[in-house]
Amino acid sequence: MSQSPNTEPPRLAEPVTGRCLCGAVTITVAAMEAHVDICHCAMCQRWGGAFFAGVKGESVTVEGEDSVTAYRSSDWAERAFCGTCGSNLWYRFLPTGSRTFLAGLFDLPKGFGIEQQIFVDEKPDWYDILQQSPMKTGPEVIAEAMAQGLSFD
Repeated sequence: MSQSPNTEPPRLAEPVTGRCLCGAVTITVAAMEAHVDICHCAMCQRWGGAFFAGVKGESVTVEGEDSVTAYRSSDWAERAFCGTCGSNLWYRFLPTGSRTFLAGLFDLPKGFGIEQQIFVDEKPDWYDILQQSPMKTGPEVIAEAMAQGLSFD
């Protein structure tokens, strides 16, 4: 269920630790928000083969950073992966520095829902996510970011 802008999202009480496929990179997220965000943009599709499902929290510890390779995929984003096994690790929104981590890196507890789906106008027609959640087009996402004062220049 989507949160209003002034409401804190529910968070997990305990840190959650995940890892890449080979274990060279371990990520611990404290106060993880108890939901997944989905992105259907064309870049996420190329990066992971379909949609991106991400989780985020208040603080993060990354072990094995020497195995992390980061790629600046646009003027406003960076994507990271394990240089050993190739597992995708995170998306970083450069204007704020915030990172969203691939949900599949973690053994998440039951009860996680989808907070929102973005760039739904770029979603291919060969899949659908049945769980109901707010769905925003690319122009709607960009307009929200710009209304918050972010610039993509």
